[in-house]
Amino acid sequence: MKSIAISGSLRENVGKRGAKELRYEGKVPAVLYGGEKQHHFAVSAADLKSVIYTPDVHFIDLDIEGKKFNAIVQETQFHPLTDQVIHVDFLELDDKKEVSTYIPIELTGTSPGVKMGGKLVQKLRKLRVKALPKDMPQTIEVSLESLVVGKSVRVEAISLENAKVLNNADDTIVSVVMSRALKQAEQEAAKAVKK
Repeated sequence: MKSIAISGSLRENVGKRGAKELRYEGKVPAVLYGGEKQHHFAVSAADLKSVIYTPDVHFIDLDIEGKKFNAIVQETQFHPLTDQVIHVDFLELDDKKEVSTYIPIELTGTSPGVKMGGKLVQKLRKLRVKALPKDMPQTIEVSLESLVVGKSVRVEAISLENAKVLNNADDTIVSVVMSRALKQAEQEAAKAVKK
């Protein structure tokens, strides 16, 4: 999986007032947990853009005042009105401990059902996957090559090497449904046959 380097500085004040001052300076309060102890620090809002505003998942090489950590973004909090990032939780990774995170789905190929006039409906864009950090996939590929009208690909069809999908096996990832135009064409063809 791809990595992005981010550096941060430790926070002296952990309260609301300190967090407000940090945001005013263009920084985002953050916490790193999952290791031996928690680290409260601040990172530049500009550095977070390439991590948060992307469908991709990245490992984060955190540098907090000289100390290096390998982490992932566990949770991001946004301001309800401005959509600015107001807080980020990072989870420290351990090479021997499994971690679960959402991995984006990448649709590949062309569906014969869509070529015939069907409509492609993608219900899930990410799947929750549990694996060791070294086995975590960058994306999950779902092939559309065999998808005809009325058929779907469910979570149970996904198999990953050294990783487990945590979503419900019956959940639909993507399906091809009959479009209005195709329904209308079939109805007109049926009427023509009756005459």
